[in-house]
Amino acid sequence: MSNTLKDPIQIRFSGAGGQGLITAGVILAEAAMMDGRNVVQTQTYGPEARLGSSRAEVIISKGTIAYPEVTLPDVLLCMSAEAAKKYGGKCTPDTVVIFDSTNIGPEFTSPGRVFRLPITETAIKVGTKVVANSVALCVLNTLVPVVPRETLAAAIAARVPSKFRELNQRAGEAGEQLAAGLMTTTA
Repeated sequence: MSNTLKDPIQIRFSGAGGQGLITAGVILAEAAMMDGRNVVQTQTYGPEARLGSSRAEVIISKGTIAYPEVTLPDVLLCMSAEAAKKYGGKCTPDTVVIFDSTNIGPEFTSPGRVFRLPITETAIKVGTKVVANSVALCVLNTLVPVVPRETLAAAIAARVPSKFRELNQRAGEAGEQLAAGLMTTTA
């Protein structure tokens, strides 16, 4: 990936309720603020508390953010087949699209640059699918370095309950390794 980020950068997290995507969006926004940047974070979810659709959006900039919603994402993370179907086509050829291959089959495509990674499967290997959002955040930040690695780790640690910090740290490291392994095989 390029070391030069767009400014502002628009990121959309999408999936099902209960996958922790709202929390992931909040954590990334907090990490960007810790890094001294301006941030807008929005979220929407279906009427169901679990398994309904869920979306979080984060816009990060060194300057003023003129519009508070993602128009066309620079980075799109889809954690469910429904999200891939709904948002996979709503991006540009330059959009980095991350599909959780645990939940999204190869029949789903996108005009963006698609990376298929077993995010939820990796979280389960770490200990529980509940930390799939930490795996996903660190996959995203490894593929597209939005914030310094240490800042993201600090934001995750600050947001999760203390008894789950070590588990989320392991999940984040697993996400980084997953994305780094992909980057070496495609380089």
